Order: sequence, then structure tokens, then C-alpha cells
Amino acid sequence: MGRNWKTMDGNEAAAYASYAYTDVAAMYPITPSSVMPEHVDEWATEGRKNIFGNVVQITEMQSEAGAAGAVHGSLAAGALTATYTASQGLLLMIPNLYKVAGELLPGVFNVSARAIASHALNIFGDHSDIYACRQTGCAMLCESSVQEVMDLTPVAHLAAIKGRVPFINFFDGFRTSHEIQKIQAWDYEDLKDMADFEAIDAFRKSAMNPNHPNERGSAQNPDIFFQATEASNKYYDALPAIVEEYMNKVNEKLGTDYKLFNYYGAADADQVIIAMGSVNDTIEETIDYLNAQGMKVGVVKVRLYRPFVAEALINAIPDTVKKISVLDRTKEKGSLGEPLYLDVVAALKGSKFDQVPVFSGRYGLGSKDTTPNQIVAVYKNEEKKRFTIGIKDDVTNLSLDLGPALVTTPEGTVNCKFWGLGADGTVGANKNSIKIIGDNTDMYAQAYFDYDSKKSGGVTMSHLRFGKKPIKSTYLIHKANFVACHNPAYITKFNMVQELVDGGTFLLNCKWTGEELEQHIPGQVKKFMYDHKINFYTIDGVKLGIETGMGPTRINTILQAAFFVLAKIIPEDEAVKLMKDAAQKTYGRKGEDVVKKNWAAIDAGASAQNLVKIEIPESWANGADEGLESSHAETGRKDVVDFVNNIQAAVSSQEGNNLPVSALLDYVDGSTPSGAAAYEKRGIAVNVPVWDSSKCIQCEFCSLVCPHAAIRPIALTADEAAKLPEGTATLPLTGMKDEYQFTIVTSTLDCTGCGSCQNVCPGMRGDKALTMVPIDQAMEQQKAFDLAVTFPEKRDVVEKFKINTVKGSQFKKPLLEFSGACAGCGETPYAKLITQLFGDRMYIANATGCTSIWGNSSPSTPYTVNDEGHGPAWNNSLFEDAAEFGYGMLLAQNAMRDNLKKRVEALVVAHPENAAFQKAAQEWIDTFGIGALNGVATDALVEALESMDDETAKEVVNQKDFLAKKSQWIFGGDGWGYDIGFGGLDHVLASNKDVNIMVYDTEVYSNTGGQASKATKMGAVAQFAAGGKETGKKDLATIAMSYGYVYVAQIDMGGDYAQAVRALAEAEAYPGPSLIMAYAPCINHGIKKGMAKAMTEEKLALECGYWNNFRFNPAGGDKKFTLDSKAPTGDYQEFLKGEVRYASLALKNKERAAQLDAANEQAAKDRFEYLSKLDALYNK
Repeated sequence: MGRNWKTMDGNEAAAYASYAYTDVAAMYPITPSSVMPEHVDEWATEGRKNIFGNVVQITEMQSEAGAAGAVHGSLAAGALTATYTASQGLLLMIPNLYKVAGELLPGVFNVSARAIASHALNIFGDHSDIYACRQTGCAMLCESSVQEVMDLTPVAHLAAIKGRVPFINFFDGFRTSHEIQKIQAWDYEDLKDMADFEAIDAFRKSAMNPNHPNERGSAQNPDIFFQATEASNKYYDALPAIVEEYMNKVNEKLGTDYKLFNYYGAADADQVIIAMGSVNDTIEETIDYLNAQGMKVGVVKVRLYRPFVAEALINAIPDTVKKISVLDRTKEKGSLGEPLYLDVVAALKGSKFDQVPVFSGRYGLGSKDTTPNQIVAVYKNEEKKRFTIGIKDDVTNLSLDLGPALVTTPEGTVNCKFWGLGADGTVGANKNSIKIIGDNTDMYAQAYFDYDSKKSGGVTMSHLRFGKKPIKSTYLIHKANFVACHNPAYITKFNMVQELVDGGTFLLNCKWTGEELEQHIPGQVKKFMYDHKINFYTIDGVKLGIETGMGPTRINTILQAAFFVLAKIIPEDEAVKLMKDAAQKTYGRKGEDVVKKNWAAIDAGASAQNLVKIEIPESWANGADEGLESSHAETGRKDVVDFVNNIQAAVSSQEGNNLPVSALLDYVDGSTPSGAAAYEKRGIAVNVPVWDSSKCIQCEFCSLVCPHAAIRPIALTADEAAKLPEGTATLPLTGMKDEYQFTIVTSTLDCTGCGSCQNVCPGMRGDKALTMVPIDQAMEQQKAFDLAVTFPEKRDVVEKFKINTVKGSQFKKPLLEFSGACAGCGETPYAKLITQLFGDRMYIANATGCTSIWGNSSPSTPYTVNDEGHGPAWNNSLFEDAAEFGYGMLLAQNAMRDNLKKRVEALVVAHPENAAFQKAAQEWIDTFGIGALNGVATDALVEALESMDDETAKEVVNQKDFLAKKSQWIFGGDGWGYDIGFGGLDHVLASNKDVNIMVYDTEVYSNTGGQASKATKMGAVAQFAAGGKETGKKDLATIAMSYGYVYVAQIDMGGDYAQAVRALAEAEAYPGPSLIMAYAPCINHGIKKGMAKAMTEEKLALECGYWNNFRFNPAGGDKKFTLDSKAPTGDYQEFLKGEVRYASLALKNKERAAQLDAANEQAAKDRFEYLSKLDALYNK
């Protein structure tokens, strides 16, 4: 049966084929595999049938361990079951992998292989995770491309059923999972035709069932355990033949030649590479290039990795081979070699290739790009038996030297590269572009998206290729026919125009014309465009975005239309029509208004009058090399200066791949200096705030709500005020007019332009003191900020206004500044406030998620230090164990401090004559458990101890960093606190130890793309709740309050600034466990007003009763419970309609939406009634 061409990525291909053979799917979201079950959920919601004529039952569990347990149980009960995971998620499944394999159950674990966190988290691709499972007993099948994922995923399912062995079906994370290709898709009838229904029937009949019961999962003793283990050998012996059988069935239907090991290259090759995964396509492309030049090389592609069939490998290698190189995409520290290498060496031992030298190479760790010239280096390597490629190892000297970059893509391939800003829509627009071209032309198409870990605001690079021949280039584009720069700030930061071929096209989004272009474009860029005859165009996407109603930041659709006009891949009229169809499909759920705005944007981008052709003048031939703007540090702590200049500068300029191993020696354990984010100065905002002192009431709300600490109030002495740049406005500081002047300063280059500050500004009689202006009109105010923040903090000002108030707290330096959080982020204002209150004595254990990514996404470290060098000590372990991790930190502090206390008490007994020491020691002991007071007492104690001639005193002084009472915090999102980390969170709360837990409640898994958590409310549309979530929100607060000794609070900053500050202060001061849940709007909510109105949305949530503020303080005496929320007065349903996560369901199913939304509102009413009763009960 013929197959249809479709344009999709590897995740969708795996989900498409997997769905056909799946009864039940149990999963938990993790990058980069989440897209697979998202498709399954979407198709199930639509009612798509599998080959059995049924809709797949999909469930989201609380963790990957839970998902694996559900898979095990579902298989044991007779349902064909699959899951989708990667990295740490796969590792959490390992215990169940052993069980499923041991019980001979036909589960399939689809894995987009990803690096495992070690010295640092890495969300990108390599084989560390799958290699960690090679001993579990699961069979392992590998695909190298999107097409192979489509073709061979059925083999994993079918062989598992017939062979009674579970499969890990894997392919490269990101490089294959997220690469979009034009491929041929299976017809489900063909998939059904290949299924062994007798084997399926036998599996179902042997399942657990009370109608014919047996017992499983016994505890065996030494007498029979070994024998029972060996009894399964026959299944593994038979499995390779079963896999070959199904590969042959696939080959018969498709005309392919899939084998356990496939060879590609010269029949008489003298050297071959053996490898798994996407690198094989690059190797094939390189082989074609080299063999055309007379070399004789080849590659053996490993498909069935477990069981590893030595005979099949040997048969795949040409007899003429004189050298073999094995490439492993992992590093197994301390071993004699990496896993595939060791398998190959063992397989060849005693064979006809016994004397052929086998070289071992590592490549592609953490998605390091692997290019043709690296593959050439492998073939040419004769000296290094163990080597690395893709890096410069100047420490252990394992890396291979590379030759010049090669062009090995098929002739006629068109290469396009787009530079964008995370969340500006560039990536999404290019996904639409590639699908439009792939689905509507006879060309092959490929798209890959290169970006960092930030959810938004980072640099994104979209790599698109089109051509008449299949595209095997599984590496980034380095020479392009078309380059587009969607953010004008990039033109001075990155080498992008230099990537164009002669006569290529460059499109720059900017408002500059004439003299402005002369001023802004660096000399070396001008010269390159002149010398290489570049076709240069500009378009003012920001202006057009405003005119079409898209706004100044959503310019993607405009730029996409301009690309189609300039690239001429599809006739312009047809391209416009296809783009509008795609916009309808992509944005239809957001409402007709959004679709119409996108259509207007498409017309604007495609209009010839908006595309300006720049005629390159002769003067550009003499453009001088001006260098690139990058991070640079001249002043500051030496550790930060060294890090910024040696690491951050290169990474921020997209030159990090060129750093040698030696540059990272000081950071080998993953630690990096605090405060490096302050040197980035990204300048990515379109508009920034400018302060009008005549309208300011000095409320400091702007500073409180700023997600990036880019706007701050400063108290100035007269001398300091005089030093500010000319024109910087100041006011007498209200309440201290005789002592200080007041000003508001903004870091223009660190602002993201969200507008939250302007939104909350009350101004003078409603006339706002902040105005958002284009960034180039506000560059001068950067000088005032840079100087003002160097002035000493005014402790008397903080004392005057009180640290535990909004105004007082904002005169404290935020020890979280300039993070990579989204513009308008709802999480960072809380975290920033916490650092202002307690930051100089904080430990933070951070769960993986948005809070960890904006909290420490290398090389940007936003947590910083005060004037004394003190600040938050931050660390991230895993997603699931943040509570336990933080508890361990607390245990360490307690152990160290208890031991030091015993020594101090011994010194008190030993030195009664030392009055100064006696006084200092007693004050330290008396405040031992009071963090706000113990720091000052510690300083006095150390001073006294240093004057003593006593060995014990010297020992205590040597450990003085442990003396003061610190503030232990645990940060995480609702996905952590309500789901995967709940068990640990509960245990730590139950411990009754002095620890503070902060749950940033976005009501969705924010970092992995918006999946439902148990914090998601009824009716919300999210991933794995495509039809609206049917269940209500978990009442985490009540669970915690049930202990009776846990401080519990819910806060909503936008709804009540003072209550948020008060609750945080109370929680930290409480000498036991505390739990704070903070309502945090997120871009995943789809707030129709935009994220500039995040604080307004918080206020509306509180007013309508969607969220409730309260505090439960076990130390509160007669008033333990305080309901800070007033009775709801707002319109609940209007609030829901203001967010796409709720409003979108009505566009698909109005009746269901009305039912769920009504139930949501009733639950909120019940909740407020319950809290009101609590308030009455505790305050009789």
C-alpha cells in the first residue's frame, strides 16, 4: 500500500507508529520526549483509533517512576502498553525495566535519548541515558533519522509482542526528536497487516485475571533464583531472528533494506566507522564525498543494540577493512572504553577481524554538533586509539585536529538560517514554513532549531534546508543562501552575515534607514556584504506588528511572509494562502481575532512596499573590523571577572564551541561564580521604561514587581546625587527629606521590556510616572543605573521603612538580578523579594524546572552577592528530590553548628575571666535559632574568639562560616511540589525542622511546555488535558496544615503586595517547617492582556476568588489562621475567559467548557467557604 508524504519531526513519527499498537500509554513529561505523548493525547482526544479499532487510553502520572509502575501494571493486566521518556526520567524507570524484562512483558519505552545531569544539567541529546539501561534485560533498537523512526518503531512493538521481551526504542534527542523532515508515513492497515494477532491473543490470555489467577512477583531464595534467571536465555537467543523477521516485513512493504547492522560505503573499504544514531546520516554524506575523491571508507550502522549480535556485526563489515573506529555518544568515566566500543571489541575477538585495530572515539555529548570535517578526521586518524571529536582537548590531548569546513550537502540544496529571540515566534514560524514547503512542493525539507535552555529570551537559530535530493545533513548550517536577523541587537553581537554564500540574501528586521544603517552596522559586516555581493533587505517588523495588532514583539509572522517573498521557493500568492491556512490551524483555538491579526501580519510582511532593498554603497568596501559586542568585565570580584572574560564572553557571542577543555578546568565540578548575569547586558527589549519624577509617589511598586530587577529605587546622599549623570532626576526622599534624595534608575540593557512596572505604577493622581519608549531613546539612562547601584546600601533607610514592608524591602539590593526568565514572569518577583529579605544568609535547593533554568542557565548566574560578598548559596540536584536535597543541606548545617555550639559552651566554662567573650558567647547562644539576630551575634563572637589564645577557639574560628544561623529554602514549581516531589516535600514538612519551602504555582508544568499538573484547575486546557482537565486542584495547603506544626501561606503579589511580604517574613521567622504557595502567571496561561498585565491578572484572580490569600501560623497564639482574602467580588467567568487556557475549550466544545468552568467556579466558592469557616474556627 502506498504511503503519504508528511512533514513532521522524530517525536511525532515515533508517536504516530507507536499509537497503532498501544492500548494504554502512561507517561510523565520530560524534555525532549514530551511531544510524543502530547501527540498521543491529542489524537486520543480527537478519537483516533489504533489498529484494534480503539482509542488509546493515556494517563499522566506523578513521575517517571510512577509512569513505569503504571506501565508494568498495565502490561501485567493484559494491555499493550507504551511510555515516552528520556534522561533522568528513564533512569527513574530502571527498577521497573528490570521487572518488566524479568516478567517477559512486551512493553515499549520510546526514548528521545538525552544527556544525564552530572556536573551540570543538560537537556540536549546524547546516549548517556540509554547506555545506563543496557543491563536491564530490555532489548534496544536505535533509529538514525526521522524516516527511520517512522519505519522501525513498529519493529520494536511487534518484536516485543512476539519475542516477549520489552524494548527501549530510541533515537537522538533534539537532533532527531525535534528535527523536522519530509517523510513517508505508514498507513495503519499496513501496520495492522504486520501484527501477530496470535501472539497478541496469547499475551492477553496469559495476563493476570481473577478468572484464571496466579501469583507473580514472588521472593525467591538462593536455591532457585539463579536457575530462574538463566531460564529466560532462550527468549533473548530467539529475539534477533524475530527482529530480523519484522525488519524484512518492513522491507517488503517499503522496498528498504533494514538489518540488525546496516553497512553503507565502499564494498572494498579499508576503514569503517561503527556508530548509532543520527551521526550515521552525517557519516553517509561524508562517505559519498570522500569516496568520490578516491578513498575507500564506510560505516556500520547499529540498529539492534541489545541483544548485541556479534555474527551480524561481523557479516556487515567488509573483509577488506584494515581499521575500525567506534563512535560513542557518552562518556563512561573510569572504564576501559565506552559501551559500544567494548561491545565491538568483544564481538570481534577471535573473528576474522581479530587483528584489525579498533579505535574508540567520543562525540556529540550534550548535543555537541558533529560535522563532516570531524568525520574526515576520524577516518584520517592513525595515532590516537582513544580520541574525541568536536572539541579542543588541550589537557589530556585526546581531540583530533580538524581540517577545513566541508560542503558535502547535495548540489542544489538551499540553506537558510534565522536568528531569533526565544518566544518571539521565530521558531514557530519556521516550523510552519518547513511544513508549508514540505507538504506543498516536491522538494525534500529539513528543519532544526538550535537554542539554549531558557524558556524565552535566549538566542534561537533556525536551520532550514530544501532540495531535490534527500537531506542527510544532521548538523548545523555554516554556509547559507539566506540569513535573517529578527532582532536588530544581534547585528553587533554575532557573526551572521559572514555565514552567507556569495550572492546570498540577508534580511534584517530593523527600523533603520540611510544614516542609521551606516551607524549601526559594523564595518566588517559592511565589507563582507560588499565583497560577497550580498542582497540586503530590511523590514520594520516592530512597526508592522503594532499596525497589525500583533504587538511589537510578535513579529514572527511578518518575517516569515518576507522570507517567502525573498526566497521564492513557492509562488508568492500561493505562499500567502498557505501561510494563512497554517495560521488558522495554529492559532484557531485562540480565537478569530488572533487569526485575523496573523492574516494582516502575513499581508504586511509580503507587501513589496514594506521590504526595503538596500543598495550597498561603494564606501562599504572599506569597512573596518570593529569587533563584536560581548560580555566584558573590568571591575568586580576576581572570580566573576575571570569567568565573564574567559567563559561568558565566548558563550554569549556564540563562540562557546571554540573554548578548549583547559578553559573549563576551574569549573570542572559545575560550580560558577555568582553574579555573572550582570555582565551580559543583552539589550533585547523593544521598549523600556523612562521615569518622570514629577509624577512619582515613591511607592516602589515598579521595583517590587520587576521580574528582572532592572528598575530600582535608590536613596542618595547629596554627594552621590551630584555624581549622577547630568539630567538624572531626583526627589527628596519621603520621610527622610533632610538626609537623602530619591531616584528611580533602569538598566536599559537588562530590561526585557515586559511593561509590568508601568502597569502597576499608580502615578500622581493616576498619571503614571513610567512611560515605555523605544530602547534606542533610553540608552543614556544606563549610565545612571550603572553608577547608582555602586553606591553603598543605606541601612538607616531600610531600618526607617522596615525591611518587612514593601517600601523597606525595595531599598535592599536584590540578590537575584537579570535572570533569563520570560518577560513578565510571575515567578521571579517572588524569588527576588525573598533575596531582598533574607538573601545574605540563604541556602537554596532548587528543583529542576523554570526556577532552576532562570536561576542558573550557564553562563548566566543571576543570584548575586551584597557589598560584603554574601548572597544565596544555590544548587540544583534533580527534579524529584529538591525537598530531600534541601533537607540534607539543613542537616549539614545543624550538625556543624551543634558541634561548634558544644565547643563554644566548653570555652564559656574554660574562660570565665574573659568578659567580652562571655558576653558575645551568651548572645550567640541566646540567638542560636533566630536567623535575623544570630548573624550580628556571630560577628561579635568571632571578634572575641580571634583575640583568644586558645586552640579550641582557633578551631571554631577556622569554621566560622558555619557559626551563623542560615535560612534554608527549597524552591520549585507546582509540577515538583504537587506531583513528582510531593513525597519528599511531605516528608520534610513532617520532620518539624526549620526549613522554608516555596512553591511557585503556575498551575502547569511551565518548563516542559505546559503540561497539566495536579495544581491545574478543572476546565483548563493543557498538554495531557486537551479536552479540559476533568478534576480539581489538589489542596496542598490543607494537607500541610493537617500536621498542625507547619506554617502555611498562600500569597498573590499582584493582589496584595503587603501580604506577600508579611507572609514570607513570618514563614522565615517561624522556627519550624514552612510552606508558601505563590500564584504565578505564566506565558502558558495565554493571558489575553499580555504578560505586561501579569500583576493585574493576579489581582483579578484574588478579587474573583480564583485564588485565596491566607496564613496559618502555628506560633500565632490566639490567631493562628488569617484569611487575608476578602469575599470575592469579581466576575469569575470573565476571569476565565481572559486566559486562553480556559477560553480555548469553548472554541472546540462550548457545552463541555461551560460545564467545566461552572464546576471550577463552584469549587472556588466551596474553597472560600471552607477557608472562611477555618478563619471563624481559629478566631472565635
